[in-house]
Order: sequence, then structure tokens, then C-alpha cells
Amino acid sequence: MCGIVGMVGRGPVNQEIYDSLLLLQHRGQDSTGISTAERSGTVHMHKTRGQVRESFRTRDMRGLLGEIGLGHVRYATKGTASNEEEAQPFYVNAPYGIVLVHNGNLTNTRELSAELFHKDRRHLNTSSDTELLVNVLAHELQESISGLELDPEQVFQAVTRVHERVEGSYATIALIAGYGLLAFRDPFGIRPLILGTRKHDDGHYEWVVTSESLVLENGEFEIVRDVDPGEAVFIDLEGNLHTRQCAKDPKLVPCSFEYVYLARPDSVMNGIAVYEARLRMGERLADTIAKHTPREAIDVVMPIPDSSRPAAMQVARKLGVEYREGFYKNRYVGRTFIMPGQAVRKKSVRQKLNAMSSEFKGKNVLLIDDSIVRGTTSKEIIQMARDAGAKTVTFASAAPPVRYPHVYGINMPSRHELVAHGRTIPEIAEELGADFVVYQEVEDLKAAILEGSDVEDLDMSCFDGRYITGTVTEEYLEWVEGSQES
Repeated sequence: MCGIVGMVGRGPVNQEIYDSLLLLQHRGQDSTGISTAERSGTVHMHKTRGQVRESFRTRDMRGLLGEIGLGHVRYATKGTASNEEEAQPFYVNAPYGIVLVHNGNLTNTRELSAELFHKDRRHLNTSSDTELLVNVLAHELQESISGLELDPEQVFQAVTRVHERVEGSYATIALIAGYGLLAFRDPFGIRPLILGTRKHDDGHYEWVVTSESLVLENGEFEIVRDVDPGEAVFIDLEGNLHTRQCAKDPKLVPCSFEYVYLARPDSVMNGIAVYEARLRMGERLADTIAKHTPREAIDVVMPIPDSSRPAAMQVARKLGVEYREGFYKNRYVGRTFIMPGQAVRKKSVRQKLNAMSSEFKGKNVLLIDDSIVRGTTSKEIIQMARDAGAKTVTFASAAPPVRYPHVYGINMPSRHELVAHGRTIPEIAEELGADFVVYQEVEDLKAAILEGSDVEDLDMSCFDGRYITGTVTEEYLEWVEGSQES
């Protein structure tokens, strides 16, 4: 999971890209980068480890000249979080000069690496799948060029061949020096990408393409629409928009975990309001809790801030139980789920949350979280509730048990890391130290997200083991697990 943004403006875009990355910071905290280009084709770039506010100084911003640019916040799912060389954007100098950012995971990296070396004669300097993607695009663009100038038709031909070669999830933005901004989405639309525009004082249009709609709203852009699965969008330097469907059989199957946890609640993705979806998750979770937990066993409902708050409010309302905020959150600590390493996650939980004893003492507490993945955070939170005086602790998840690896851009590569893998729900409760554990049903989560939308299916592979691209094999999953453990 990462956050990406690209802009074509009528003036300098560096500040707006920086502001957009601040809004997308929840999508990645390992590293960040911005690249801009002048009309002459000169490309500028600054990228480094760390969060946005600490990564860009005035001197860095002054060097990011140009009316076109893109930016990235990274949470490592491929490669190494500590390797600054794997921070995005990635740059190749031919053809023309291409800078690329990417959100997602490619699932045929072994085959692509071999092809790039033996057939395309291209060198890779990192283990990042984004470097693979920019080199595949560069090669296919080089093959498409006829004549001196680059036109949209040639760009779309290149993207068509990228879709034919690349497997997995990829929402991608690329800056082509001297020509414009290209954005495209994998044929299943697994990772989000949305397009917006606004009219400049001179009558020309400015454009933005990004991961979440809140960026558009904050920048006073009008939402045009989501980029379709398999579609390519090319915006030239004059602000002219060109679009083309470049995949043979596109089908929208977005990632369900975006709605569970990853996205900010004030975003709309694929026409589905994240906040409303989380409210519906709470409605359905309440029904499941009522089936398995006696009403008298719950005195109070509390969320684990922040992403579970909408679901917790609906659970409390539907069960007729008092809603309270028992945990105070330190907002200067990053999101524990996306922090690399179990030890870092465990340490950061108590830095991030503080349990207020007055809310817990002597009470039967129902804690609501958005999901339970590795169980490290949940275990610490349950113990904190007990230390604060809770009589009993029931822990409920607005998502179903995470039993399978997620290979499309979320850092859940190993089944052995997942607390639900190979365990029954009572065994999970024992492992976490809870009196009871309640999970959302798979079909209830799907229905809660899709209700009232035109979307017909979701990627729920980490819950049900169905990998929607059809190219993920048991051998691949074992290879991913082995490469992560080595």
C-alpha cells in the first residue's frame, strides 16, 4: 500500500504535490519522494526515508521546478523498507526520461526480472517491483515510437503491452519528460486511482490523478471519475486529456481492505464512500455479536481509534449499549499495522494508545477494531484494557479472520504471521488473551461495502483465499513466504 499523486498545472506544482502527500501520509510512512519537470524537459527529484514533513526542506522544494509532477508515500511491501534506494519515484533516462510511481504489487516479478535482463537488456539496481514496472514501460514505449515526436496513440500502445506482460496490482503514474503525465490502472482495478480537474484563470484546465478523493476536495478540484480498470489516461503539457481502454477484459474488483482500514474515512473510492461502508460494517457486525455474546456480558462498547470508530458507534447503537472512548491516541506515532517488524509494532502500541482506567474499571468491555492481522497490536490492547481494570474483554473485528497472504499490495506475505491462520476462533481468543473474540462474516463484509454501489465484486483474498487475477499459485505463495523469511 502506498499513496500516489500526479499533477499537470499552469504554474509550479511542487507545493500542491507536497500538500497532497501530507493528506496521503496514512498510506505510507517509510519514505517519500517528489519529482517535477519543466516544459523544457528538465527533470527534478527529491526522495528520502521518513515522513513528508521531515523529508522536504525549503531548499528541496525550491529545486522542484516545473508545471508537471508526481509524488509518493511508501509503505514497503516489496523490497526493503530501510533501503533509501527503493524510495519512489524511479527514473529511467530513455526514452525521453520517465519518472514513475506505483501503488500495488506485481506478482510475476521473477519472470519479469529474467525478461528484462535477457530480452530487454535492462539493468535493475534494486529488488523493488516499481523499478521493474518503469523499465517494462520504458521498453514498451521505446518499441512503440515511430518518428521524432511522441503522441498519445504510441503511449496507449505501450500501456497495452504493459498489461500483457505484467501481473498483479498496479495503480501507476508516470511523468514523460517534455510530453506529459500518464496514469493507468491494472485490469482489475485492485488499487484505487481517481481523476480530477479545475479550470485555471487563463481558461486552461489543470489535472490531478491520485489514490484518494480527499486530495481532490482539499485542492478544490472537481472529481471527474475513477480511472477505469485497464484504462490509460494521458495529459499533455497543454492540459489536453486523452484516454483509452488498454486491457482486453477489464473488470472492476477493488481491494476490500481499502474500505476496512487503509483509506481515510472521508474518501470515496469506486463510487463507495468509505465512512458509509464502515458504518454498514458496524451494523452487520452488531448482528453477529448479538448471536454469540449475551447482552448482559457487555457494559460498554469502545473503539480502537481511529479507523474502527464508525463501526463501533453503529455496534453500540444497534446493541443498545453505551458507547465510550476508553483509549486516548497519541497522534504523533505512526499507524502500527504499516510499521515494519513485529518488535516495532509491539513497542509502538503503548506509545500510541493510553487506556483511561476510569472508563475500564469493573466493566465488561466490548472492544471494536477494524481488523486483526498478526495479532500483535490486538494482544497488547487487550492487556492494556485488563491492566486498566476491565472485568472482561470481548474483542470484535469489523473484518473477517485474515487467514491468507495478501499479495496485491498489503504487507501480509506469510501465513505464519497471521494469528488466524490454522487457529479456531476460541484458539485465537486464547492467543490474544481475550475472553471472547467475534469476527465479521465474509459475506457480511462484502455486502456492507457493496451496498448501493455499481461495483459487483471485491478482492477479499486475505479473507477467503480467492486470488482474483487467477495467476497466484501455491508455489508462488510459498516462494513469497520464503523470500520474506530469508
